[in-house]
Amino acid sequence: MMHDLHQPVAALLARVGETVVMPRFRNLAADEIVEKSRGELVTVADREAEVRLFEGLATIDPGVRIVGEEACAADPSLMNDLGRGRIWIIDPIDGTANFAAGREPFGIIVALVEDGSTVAGWLYDPVSGRVCHAIAGGGAFVDGTPIRASSDTRERRVATLATRFMTDAASNKVIARAGPVYDVQPIPFCAAEHYPRLVDGTYDIALFQRTLPWDHAAGALFLTEAGGLVTRWDGTPYRIDDGNIGLVAASSELAWQQAMDVLRPYETGFAETA
Repeated sequence: MMHDLHQPVAALLARVGETVVMPRFRNLAADEIVEKSRGELVTVADREAEVRLFEGLATIDPGVRIVGEEACAADPSLMNDLGRGRIWIIDPIDGTANFAAGREPFGIIVALVEDGSTVAGWLYDPVSGRVCHAIAGGGAFVDGTPIRASSDTRERRVATLATRFMTDAASNKVIARAGPVYDVQPIPFCAAEHYPRLVDGTYDIALFQRTLPWDHAAGALFLTEAGGLVTRWDGTPYRIDDGNIGLVAASSELAWQQAMDVLRPYETGFAETA
């Protein structure tokens, strides 16, 4: 049961990917890549893609509030009251650093939220054309085919640890705890690819500290609807408006419980940022 608006949203994603994003992949001038904040890049493609997505969603679902990553970078007050009403949330190019460097992965993410809960999400790969979609209570799909998270059969699970925004002390602690238990792999620096890899069996565990809604709302729903589990570091359910920090995402409840036992992200000090 895909969302009622799946077809027009998927068509919009494909159109923006084909006409805005891919023509600029490995084709950006130096002045078309800027640092919008310390360590955070934005390109001309991000900004144009957000405008096109905004226009398309306003046509598909008239009168509904739309919140985009780049608009919020210019006006952070747009993130106020995310827990109230119906809202479209846009990440025009997720994985901008990869995109700007001319490498994959990168993607486009759109989520539909109602009163703080994600009700539908889309993660689009403009290179392959893959569409990952989820609807709350209705399942997860890849290119229209239902999908379930891969069976939890590894003796040594694969973990990905997004420690970039942790203090050095917290990062060192979590890496030390993970090393003896997990096969720790580098993160893809792209949530639009990270969550699908948790479903397809590439990864079993992901630990995130920074959880901006455009990065995680759609992916968390996709993984959950595929049979995985996503919670805050203290084990509470994830909502985009809860003001809490961090996420533990896992391909199964067993994998999630092991991550909570081994990594213990709820401990004092892990929430401190670098």
